[in-house]
Amino acid sequence: MAFRYDEIGNRLKAYRLGSGLSADEIAHKLGISRTALYRFEKGELAKIETLERLADLLGVSIPSLLGVGIEYIPSAVTYFERMRQIEETAEHLMVLSGPISFLLASDNFEATLEEVLTENVTKNVVNRERALADIPKIMQILRERKAMYRRRRPNIVNLMSAMEIERFLHHGLIGRSGLPEDVVAQRKALARAEIEHFANLLEEPPIGVQIGIVTDTLPHSGFQLFRQPDRKILVLSPFRLGGEPNVRVGVAMITSAPDALSFHEAAIDEMWGRALKGQAAANLVRHLLANKGRPLDEEDYAEFRQQAKKGPRGKPALM
Repeated sequence: MAFRYDEIGNRLKAYRLGSGLSADEIAHKLGISRTALYRFEKGELAKIETLERLADLLGVSIPSLLGVGIEYIPSAVTYFERMRQIEETAEHLMVLSGPISFLLASDNFEATLEEVLTENVTKNVVNRERALADIPKIMQILRERKAMYRRRRPNIVNLMSAMEIERFLHHGLIGRSGLPEDVVAQRKALARAEIEHFANLLEEPPIGVQIGIVTDTLPHSGFQLFRQPDRKILVLSPFRLGGEPNVRVGVAMITSAPDALSFHEAAIDEMWGRALKGQAAANLVRHLLANKGRPLDEEDYAEFRQQAKKGPRGKPALM
């Protein structure tokens, strides 16, 4: 198979950022200059022996570094950097998210997120110092992703779970339990403001944005499908932002395997077909806001599902 050296360089950079080692430290351990390392990250050809030593140092397999088969990512820093890299050339994004999709989130959400992620790293967390050091890196990458999305404006289909929105409104934008009451009240207000933001997006969607609200079960692990000019990429991830965040534990996967792509495209097609869209979805979200996070009963959801049947079904426009 033909290797794409620019993408090997991208992976190398992402794994370096997630390793906790600086460019100087890696260059010193390999006996090369920092400039040489940066050239590798820009796609300059490296000897296989050098790649093997790099892979060993960064704790990644050679197949993952080369993009052979499934790419496994155990670090949230690496994962978000890989998302940023893939989004640089993606024309279409299909996102299955929790209560919040970061690229469409408000600036107020982003402003509070670092504090939320920090409080999620409790005192008993293993390697707590490293976990705390990763958060500013994650935030920097997220800011770069958001800026790039707003600059490029690729088409995006975002599927959200009504039940997760319920929980988000009930608990608020928090990183852990046991926070002071005044903080919890403030975070619940922030959660309400964020869901209000998405209700507005549903009523007046920006060009290229399609949002669907699914009223029943969604997969617990999020996934994203990216369509680039020459291929499609599937990303599955345990990492999540917003309510009940996780940027510490799990393994994300990236693949372009045909079966994986077709199965997940079919899943998106099926979920989109039963999702509420447009005003019907906005009505549900505003009902959830009025209910202040209290769970709706099945009869309530059945009524909104009936509305969905009257609206457009089919596939999202970019599939």
